[in-house]
Formats: sequence, structure tokens, C-alpha cells
Amino acid sequence: MTQPLETGGPAGARPGGASAPLGRIARAWGWIGLTGFGGPPAHIALLRRLVVEREGWIDAREFEDANAACGLLPGPASTQLAIFCAYRVGGIPGAIVGGLGFIVPAVVLILLLSLVFLAHAPPLWVRGAGAGAGAAVAAVAVHAARGLIGPSFKRVREDRARRTRWAVYLAAAVAAAALIGPGLVLVLLGCGLIELALQRRPAALSAIHWGPVTALGSAAARGGALGSLAWTAFKVGALSFGGGFVIIPLMQGDAVHTYHWMTNAQFLNAVALGQITPGPVVATVAAVGYAAHGLLGGILAALVAFSPSFSFIVFGGGRFERLRANANARAFLDGAGPAAVGAVLGAAITLALALTQAWQFGLLAAAAIALLLLRRGVVETLLGAAAIGVIAALAGASL
Repeated sequence: MTQPLETGGPAGARPGGASAPLGRIARAWGWIGLTGFGGPPAHIALLRRLVVEREGWIDAREFEDANAACGLLPGPASTQLAIFCAYRVGGIPGAIVGGLGFIVPAVVLILLLSLVFLAHAPPLWVRGAGAGAGAAVAAVAVHAARGLIGPSFKRVREDRARRTRWAVYLAAAVAAAALIGPGLVLVLLGCGLIELALQRRPAALSAIHWGPVTALGSAAARGGALGSLAWTAFKVGALSFGGGFVIIPLMQGDAVHTYHWMTNAQFLNAVALGQITPGPVVATVAAVGYAAHGLLGGILAALVAFSPSFSFIVFGGGRFERLRANANARAFLDGAGPAAVGAVLGAAITLALALTQAWQFGLLAAAAIALLLLRRGVVETLLGAAAIGVIAALAGASL
């Protein structure tokens, strides 16, 4: 029998009766954080192997329900699933320990690599590796979008009107990501709200409280440099429906064009670093924070970006079953979901336009063939592109 997701009982109690010592949670989730190459699909598979197949802490149906519920939340879904699984077997302390175990290795690796790749005068081979890996990033974005399009379209393919709206939401987000990066979050929210109004009723919109979001945005505008960084990180962690590559246009608009924390080339390096390191892709925000305000900025950006994920689970983990069954939540995601896919495709356009050298465009084409036709892995493709970049740099190619 599936254990109930309602926790009941005092805060910190282990939901559903399953339990594991905090030391065991720290080791198991930390190992996934260190070895979880390949993005969300790999993270979900590793978590399922641990909590369902090996330890039996959670049964298969509950795991699938939790995974589906995390998909309805904004932000990094696989990170939220990791935190929920730890919450399920260790209560609130388990959620904190397991979540940090999953997240911290990626953030530390990103910050260490940022010291090298985002330095003011990195060695020639480092610049070559960055230029090579950065050239392949747009192909990685298209590869990510291809994996998202099928499941998203499957939900609407039987309904002609919804298929049409799906295409409109997708196209709107492609245009927004390519042309007005910083305003993309408004398009994502707008598509979700339009679909919610069409499927449900206008009154459903009145249940959404935007006061905290508006207040945070206003406070960030008044908070100076660190406030601006915190607002960027908050958008990445709390307002990016679909997670993963959806964060790219949200970050690029602020980091490169609005606040000029980094150049396009440095941003491409940061995105590549987020892909070749294990753990959540959202850890890329630490590189943006480092470029903006050094080590303090990197830590601040990571703290802000991942705080919503912890909050969703700590304060709402016991209501996941209800979330999945909530018609308003599913209707909103029917609009925001295809928009998130469009944002990924739009990000591919901006990332490709950031390239400056002819040999990089050739490398981009080769990466696209490797990922989309030969179905090679993302990590090996980026590492191969980085190696070619090193060779090109040492051979005298322009960077």
C-alpha cells in the first residue's frame, strides 16, 4: 500500500513512517550530488535506485507521484525531488541535510572552476577550452528542448484548440527568450495565467498572491548591486517553470546585457561549466554570482536560487498529493510548460549569436550532429569540444 504523503504530526517528524539516520542521508545524497552527471533524467534515476529499489524507503507509486508533483512546481524539479525524498525519510532535518548533500558539491565545483575560467587573465589553454565548450552550448540547449517537446505535446495532442494554444505559447517564449531575455519570466507567467483562465475560470486568478514577488522585485531594485544579484537568483530558483535550460535566458539578460557582470564569452563558459559538473544545472547561477561579486556573490546567488526549493518541500511536502490533483496547478502548467520549452529554444538562438569566431560555428555544427543525430552524451560532447578548443588555441586560432 502506498504510504500517504500527508505528514500530520509535529514538524520534523518522519512522514509515512520511513526513517533513515541523518548520517546515512548525508552520505547517500552527497554521493548522488557528486556522481549525478547528465542532468535531471540521471538525478531521477539515481534517486529512484536509492530510495525505491535499494533501500525501500519509498514505494514506486509514491515516488512517481512525488516526481509528477515536483514537475508542477517552478524551479529545478530534480532538486526538489531530491529534497522531498530526503524529507520523506528524514523529516525536515533530513530534507536540509539531503538537499545540501545534493546541491553543495555542484556549487563548490562551479565556484572552483569559475576561479580558473572566469579569471581576468586565464592561461591560453583555459581560454581555448572555454571557447570550445562554449561553442557547443547552443547545441546542448536544442538537445534539451527536444527532450522536453515530446512529453509536453503529448498532453494536448488530442485537443485541437489546446494544440493551437500550445504552439502559440511555445512561439511566444522563443521570441521572448531571443529578444527580451529579462522579460521572459513575465511571458512564462502570462502563458500559464492565460491557460488557467481559459481552462478554469477567471476567478481562479484571484487565488494567486503576487504581493511577495512584487515586494521582492521592488526591494531588489532598491538594494543595489547585491540586491540585483539576489533578484536574478530568485528568478532562477522560483520563477523558472521547467528548470534546467529555462534559466539560461533569465540569467543571460541580467548578467550580460543589463548589469554587465560578464561578457557573452564568459557566460557561455559558465553555462558549459554547469553542464559538465554533476548535480543540478541551476548551480550555474553560482558562476554568475562569482562574476558579479566574487566568492561572496557566488555563495549568495546559490543560497537565494535554492532557497525556494527547500521552502516548497519544508512547508508544502505534506501536500504533494493534493498538488498533483489540483486542476488549477495543472492548467497553469499547461500554459507555462510549453512556454518553458520555447524559452529553451530561444536560449539556443542567443547562445549561438554570442559566438564570434568562424571555427566556433563549425564546432557548434559538429556538436549538433553528435548530440542530435549520433545521440552522444552531453558531458562527453562538451569535453570533446573543450579539447578541440584547446588544440585550436594552441595552434593560433583566434579567440
